[in-house]
Amino acid sequence: MTSHQSTQTMKPATAAKKLGVYLEATPADFREGVVSRAELNELQANPPQWLQDLRRNGPHPRPVVAAKLGVSIAGLVRGGVTEALTTEQIETLKQESPEWLVRERATQAEVRKEAARVKKKHAERND
Repeated sequence: MTSHQSTQTMKPATAAKKLGVYLEATPADFREGVVSRAELNELQANPPQWLQDLRRNGPHPRPVVAAKLGVSIAGLVRGGVTEALTTEQIETLKQESPEWLVRERATQAEVRKEAARVKKKHAERND
């Protein structure tokens, strides 16, 4: 009896998320097909030009936008950013530094500070 290993595939949305790109900006053949684990690994190891361009210029999905701005995804929504942004738009926002962005960055800094405090407290307790 031989075992057959089936090819693991994923929806384009899952693959785009793993690649850190905005699905709607990917080529049609990527959006309309399925992506195997081997294809995903190949895209990660040797990104084609379209993937390099998307990663460099965008539009970027919300998690990437949030990370580039130093805020949470919820912070983006509170700031009124609901669409994917290009790298140029993100840089413009950073330069303009609107009040909501300053506030959300401060909030994010407090969240990180508190998480570090809690982690340190747990580490001390476990020693």
